[in-house]
Amino acid sequence: MDERLRVAVIIGSTRDGRVGDTIGKWFVDRASRRDDVELDVVDLARFEFPDRYPEGVTSAMREFGSAIDRAEAFVVVTPEYNRSFPASLKQAIDFAYDEWLAKPAGFVSYGCRSRGHYAVEALRVVFTELHVMAVRDEVAVDLMSLRADGTPRDGDEVAVTTMMDQLTWWGFALRDARATRPYLA
Repeated sequence: MDERLRVAVIIGSTRDGRVGDTIGKWFVDRASRRDDVELDVVDLARFEFPDRYPEGVTSAMREFGSAIDRAEAFVVVTPEYNRSFPASLKQAIDFAYDEWLAKPAGFVSYGCRSRGHYAVEALRVVFTELHVMAVRDEVAVDLMSLRADGTPRDGDEVAVTTMMDQLTWWGFALRDARATRPYLA
């Protein structure tokens, strides 16, 4: 089995003019310095999801589900919109179920002043229902304190290390557990 943990970094915003792709790239740059992870960026803006939940699975839904299935852990990059996370992210999450089971998730959130904490708290509830182990610490970015290039300040790098340490611990532990005993939802 590969020693590195396969981590899907899900960019949850699809808005025009979003900063999620910039913050996601900043996170991936820092997380990719680790030798214990293999990162796969899953940017929701690249998927042609249906406007409504269709009767049958579309190719975009299948592609997203496959990316979630391949991953052994997740990092969700999410903005905070009106004290929650974007509808585009909820829609994508709902396109998978078994693919999420018994895997850990970490969060990179952003917002004005609240740093996206409300979005993360709402996501924790959703992921609990999907049997996802949400790690305690998160990377939370205040949009009011970004550098001129739109990237977070250096102090946020400590949060990346802390969250990734927790995510990889849970990821490897749950990988071993799933190999030993199938998870029953």
